[in-house]
Amino acid sequence: MFCLEISHRKWFLTAFHQFSNMDGSHHTKEELMTNVLFVCLGNICRSPMAEAIFRDLIKTRGLTNQIAIDSCATSAEEAGNPPHSGAQAVMKAHHLDYGDMRSRPITESDFKWADWIITMDNQNVFNLKRLAPSATDAAKIHLCLDIVPGMAGQEIPDPWYTHRFNETYASLAEALPLWLDKIQAN
Repeated sequence: MFCLEISHRKWFLTAFHQFSNMDGSHHTKEELMTNVLFVCLGNICRSPMAEAIFRDLIKTRGLTNQIAIDSCATSAEEAGNPPHSGAQAVMKAHHLDYGDMRSRPITESDFKWADWIITMDNQNVFNLKRLAPSATDAAKIHLCLDIVPGMAGQEIPDPWYTHRFNETYASLAEALPLWLDKIQAN
């Protein structure tokens, strides 16, 4: 691998970084991309739904070469698991792709990669701010519904407990287009 020509150095370094992250993350920081990370407790309900909805929004708006998306958890408890069957059912009903999603905990490189970290409840915000490597990284953390007029400080309840996956989808579907507008404006 180290005998690639200099002209391929950037590709090599990007590919090497992308596939060699020892912490389980799988992304690189592209200078012209805006990177959005969705986070919830287990990365099996709310954040994968948010990732799927947002991926569809950026595709619809023709922004796939400008915005990269990922999701992860504040906990390692569900690591390696696919989205919850209730989340899968809702995503399937809305024709959203979730096939490659697997839960994973947030890493230090996620904080470095992300320009925006959007989370679902105040406990997630607290945990993420505690885990953030720097004040700059902590400033990237936002509560999802804060962008919806009149909903600042409100949480998206965890459907793992409530079993209200359609309500979770509705909350995300209301908030995420507003986040995309804000991200595009920056």
